Amino acid sequence: MRRVAASTRTYVGFLRAINLGAKRKFPKDDIVAAVERAGCSDVETYINTGNVRFATILRSRRRIESALETAFLADRGFEVPTIVFTPAELTQIAQRAAAFGHDGRHYVSLLKEEPSAEAVARVEGLGAAGEVAKVSGRAVHLLLGENYHEARLTNAVIERHLGVATNRNLTVIEALAERWGG
Repeated sequence: MRRVAASTRTYVGFLRAINLGAKRKFPKDDIVAAVERAGCSDVETYINTGNVRFATILRSRRRIESALETAFLADRGFEVPTIVFTPAELTQIAQRAAAFGHDGRHYVSLLKEEPSAEAVARVEGLGAAGEVAKVSGRAVHLLLGENYHEARLTNAVIERHLGVATNRNLTVIEALAERWGG
């Protein structure tokens, strides 16, 4: 009997808190190698902020995240929380951003888990002084003033209320959706 190979599906992973200092370095080539060691193929990275596209036979987002996090820990010696989306989900995040029509700075905190309705209401109620949070599934759109470094509504605040998150500016999200979206 001939054995049929399992088909792969493409996903996009976002690595949290890498390349932020001397102790959390994770060069793109090393990310590619670690993702391949986790059993993935067709691996590609985009800029050095922890954005990676890959194909895998795994179907469960949690299992994919776990496999990658295990590989990253083995490679780096420190934990690298990883948040995975399908290409279609990435495209939806970018499209949703357009609906906000914001003229200032737009950042997106990507969440590991979808928040409860109560948590969404709490986070969306935190905005003040020209800072607004809009939650859409596992993405929190942060509409901020001109100076991101002075913002009170940060990814750290989002994590405090909604759990593990990583932050990208809208330009990166749109570029990734164009490159890897579905």
